[in-house]
Amino acid sequence: MTDATTGVSTRSADRILTVPNALSFLRLLGVPLFLYLVLVVHADAWALILLIVSSLTDWADGKLARLLDQTSRLGALLDPFVDRLYVVTTLFALVARDILPWWIAAVLIGREVVLAPTLAVYRRRGLPPPEVLYLGKGATFLLMFALPLLLAEVAVPGSASITGPLGWAALIWGTVLYVWTAILYLAQAVAIARRVPVTGRSG
Repeated sequence: MTDATTGVSTRSADRILTVPNALSFLRLLGVPLFLYLVLVVHADAWALILLIVSSLTDWADGKLARLLDQTSRLGALLDPFVDRLYVVTTLFALVARDILPWWIAAVLIGREVVLAPTLAVYRRRGLPPPEVLYLGKGATFLLMFALPLLLAEVAVPGSASITGPLGWAALIWGTVLYVWTAILYLAQAVAIARRVPVTGRSG
């Protein structure tokens, strides 16, 4: 059987000690290290390596979860949370270093702030959160591709003629898709709010 709220097999849903979850926890531990490398010691090359390793482990934990049949409810929540945390953290660090204009970070972070209350619409109606849109996955991929490239422009100055244009192109497209998917998610939440009555429980 499969859990309707997460799409995870009920046989493995409650597992915590799995290889994919361990990789997600390692990525989570890398967040404060990344901030230290970028903001305190300005070790941009090491911070860039950390971002690349994080992206590789993000890809690996999804593959391993399916290959080893180690999907879990914790993993279904932890993996996208760490993804968003890396995006927000990297945006904050690049703005603080004047690598990125503040308004782009404000748009991307504001998107998360705007969408967060919509989860209550589903919860109050006893429904699972909306399925992740493929456009949303594409937007996240573009952002996680763009931000390391923009950091590489500073960490490896000789690469600036390549990493700069590629990074900005991916960032612009990723931002456009991020905003567009936010509109789609909002429209879904409004439709649910109008069509489905609130249940007796809100938790």
